[in-house]
Amino acid sequence: MELKSILGYLQNKTILVTGATGFLAMGILPLLNFARKELFRVLKEKLGPDFDSFISEKVVAIPGDVTSENLGVKEFQLREEMCNEIQIILNFAATTNFDERYDVALDVNTFGVLNV
Repeated sequence: MELKSILGYLQNKTILVTGATGFLAMGILPLLNFARKELFRVLKEKLGPDFDSFISEKVVAIPGDVTSENLGVKEFQLREEMCNEIQIILNFAATTNFDERYDVALDVNTFGVLNV
């Protein structure tokens, strides 16, 4: 599948990215960002000083943990909103530590997806 068709599919979708600051996401998210660089340049020129507020309205950081039920999100209203709004999940949450204890690696890499 070509990157262009993937980006077309992701366009205008509400996406949950787990593990966004981790090693696996570091390889994928820059590709998505690179492909959208022109879009952000145009938006920045068009919106000027309002660009940062525009982005802050579009990107929401939600602290969570894939090893916890409901991602560890305790607020019911936020969980409901996430369930109703999210259209695509990119699950990059994982431990890439080869010396990790088996139970920890299993919780994150295998069973973590059950909480997403």
